[in-house]
Amino acid sequence: NGSFIYAGHTINIIDTPGHADFGGEVERVLQMADGALLLVDAQEGPMPQTYFVLKKALARRLPVVLVVNKIDKPAARARWAVDQVFDLFVTLGAPDRILDFHVVYASARDGHASLDPAQHGTDMRPLFDAILKYIPPPKGSPDAPLQLQVASIDHSSFLGRLGIGKITAGRLVPNQPVMLATTGGKRETARITKIYRYERDRKVETGAAEAGDVVAVAGLETVMVGDTYTDPENPCPLPPLPVDPPTVSMNFIPNNSPFAGREGTYSTGIHLAERLRREALGDVALHVEELADEIGFKVSGRGELHISIKVEKMRREGFEFQVSSPHVITKEEGGALLEPYEDVTIDLPEMYMGVVIEKLGGRKGVMQEIVRNADMVRLRYKIPTRGLFGFKGELMSDTKGMGVLNYIFAGYGPHAGEMRNRRNGVLISMQDGVTVAFALFNLQDRGRLFMGPGERIYRGQIIGEHARDNDLVVNPSKGKKLTNIRAAGRDDNVILTPPALMSLDACIAYINDDELVEVTPKSVRLRKRHFRP
Repeated sequence: NGSFIYAGHTINIIDTPGHADFGGEVERVLQMADGALLLVDAQEGPMPQTYFVLKKALARRLPVVLVVNKIDKPAARARWAVDQVFDLFVTLGAPDRILDFHVVYASARDGHASLDPAQHGTDMRPLFDAILKYIPPPKGSPDAPLQLQVASIDHSSFLGRLGIGKITAGRLVPNQPVMLATTGGKRETARITKIYRYERDRKVETGAAEAGDVVAVAGLETVMVGDTYTDPENPCPLPPLPVDPPTVSMNFIPNNSPFAGREGTYSTGIHLAERLRREALGDVALHVEELADEIGFKVSGRGELHISIKVEKMRREGFEFQVSSPHVITKEEGGALLEPYEDVTIDLPEMYMGVVIEKLGGRKGVMQEIVRNADMVRLRYKIPTRGLFGFKGELMSDTKGMGVLNYIFAGYGPHAGEMRNRRNGVLISMQDGVTVAFALFNLQDRGRLFMGPGERIYRGQIIGEHARDNDLVVNPSKGKKLTNIRAAGRDDNVILTPPALMSLDACIAYINDDELVEVTPKSVRLRKRHFRP
């Protein structure tokens, strides 16, 4: 959040994540907005994430000002970008008053805006004037009973939980008695201890706030997203925030590997439970529930990216734990099994189009559109969500890093049948030890190694990918036998192929149901869930 003052008006700015996996945050943020600036690249035009955010904004009937950015690019095609956005509005069924949107051409890097793409401006005033002219002011009255719905949560080590939202009606001052109406129907009274407003990109304490202000409020430790601060004498709670259901789930399990507790600060199940529940309080699209058959938690979110970012965030905070492979959340309607689908857009050089089309076909993808532009091709597919697990890494490899993947949630469709996540088996360590170059040299013909020499390993750890479709138990810590007899010839040089180092996202997408990813602040390891050689 942020704000600035222009021509005597305070303009609040709320940034939204563009990716569909963070749709829960988009839906909350739009509750506070009176209008939207749609930012589009002058060369690339609207992307799939543009479709998602615009769809949510139009559902709330928000007026839109189109900002065509990066008009200073040599390959900029601003008029084409505007036409593409207009077609997108029509596709989404925008009403006539929104179809007649205002357009501003800008270069944020150079700090100028204009109403004509052929003439560059000198400052950003055309954009600021457009905001004042086309975005309406807040509708609430300062004299009405207080209404402030919490859209997000912040935390202060001195004040505890802070509820952030826009005051839609009424006034707010420190020490004011208020009623908190929760989404579950409960009501409790409290007093406001501190009020913060946003100036530029900082929170600043203020002595009063009224309708239209975006504020952070302290005073009640139990506040959650969707709750409403209202007048205790005349309570007027707002309806709960609508949020799309989660589509992907993963299991978070306390670390029980032989290396447990060596690299992390927080490694127990209690630490894991407390952290996940705290994360769920501030993210309404994240659902956390205990597992019935083992110690751990089922974490459900809007997509694989949504959950994997939570994993990386906890890892950086000092947590160590294990995660399972992602699974889509299916449902039944009319006796038919349904699963989530994604609309996928891929931009890639034409020379790599064949192999990518073949890969998407094997993942149950159905081509919707193919557009050629010079030497580049844009492919549009509809594909089951589970068909995208692990696909990004394959795309980068097949296109030599030149492919660009974007996707949005398209809805539920018929179950596409069985889909194999990985064609090859893995190489599994048979004992604890340290990897030895001599052993790895003899193993590299068996498949692709994930580790180099001198790394500590344990029994059941995955150290590489087998060249065949079955798992193979190996001993990567086996050294060369030494004798007192002098050899007639010299020893062969040990030349190792560099190991394939996988990121956290790649590891999560790689594993099967009988495998786990061990996550610590210093390492990411793959292991078998239950290993019996």
